[in-house]
Amino acid sequence: MANASAAQPPRGRFAPSPTGRLHAGNIFSYLVAYIVAHRAGGTIALRIEDLDPQRSKSVFAQACLRDLDYLGLGWDVGPLYQSERTEIYREAFHELESKGLVYPCFCTRADVHAASAPHRGEKFVYAGTCRNLTAEQREERARDIAAEGRAPSMRLIVPDRTYAINDLFQGRYEQNLACDCGDFLIRRSDGAFAYQLAVVVDDAAQQVTQVVRGVDLLSSSPQQAYVQDLLGFGRVSYGHVPLLVSRTDRRLSKRDHDASIDQMRVSYGSAAGILGHIAYVVGMVPDDAPATVDELVVGADLAPLAGCIQKVWKA
Repeated sequence: MANASAAQPPRGRFAPSPTGRLHAGNIFSYLVAYIVAHRAGGTIALRIEDLDPQRSKSVFAQACLRDLDYLGLGWDVGPLYQSERTEIYREAFHELESKGLVYPCFCTRADVHAASAPHRGEKFVYAGTCRNLTAEQREERARDIAAEGRAPSMRLIVPDRTYAINDLFQGRYEQNLACDCGDFLIRRSDGAFAYQLAVVVDDAAQQVTQVVRGVDLLSSSPQQAYVQDLLGFGRVSYGHVPLLVSRTDRRLSKRDHDASIDQMRVSYGSAAGILGHIAYVVGMVPDDAPATVDELVVGADLAPLAGCIQKVWKA
């Protein structure tokens, strides 16, 4: 299904991974997505990105739904669970394969790192090691890694072309896929379909037209735009908000207990107290005072987020 027409009200989304409880960084990114969508008369889709069966836990998925209900951060479509959509991803994978754009990669992560270097501190650029192997070489490599108990991953061939996005908060961002990214994974060696494929398929299925998320995913946007084009889906718009970091510049994670939703409920006393404090920390409101979702949709100032890649969390 293609994305909704640009003439229709926008649809944003929130797509947490159920690997732990929500924390201030998750809530902040969803709060901004909610504000952006609702100010334009739009809606929100919820997706549970539980692709990784080793790390994803249903107990965290259910806790996420309860926490969002407590915060007043509702949704209009979903939740959609990625763990239930393997066959849908397989169809998209075969479509790309039929275009002659998919090939097996026998490299380990160590191999990839040894053959390349991170581009501008963002990610390792795949050097194309397995791209031009002959059929005989692929058969030989397949036998070799099978003896090691491994299977190949699958990569998508990228063009020597620049993809650019006009980000709502970060401005223009561009990436030459051949130079700045390289052929990227669309199916992992364990058989699981990769994020870059699944997220595009799911955004189309949920008719998402705008994606607001953390700036750590900015460099993924050109790759996703490329996959959108290949699968015939409409392009989405992007807005990448600053990351919340600790005072030592470490990104907040589910291990940061002072930023966990349970601790924030103790510290700030109410859902409005939590949302108001987060909005204050990132500069969206001038005072550290309780604020409901509806109040922030009307009164929050998003200008301080423009061009900013991190904000320091102050508990």
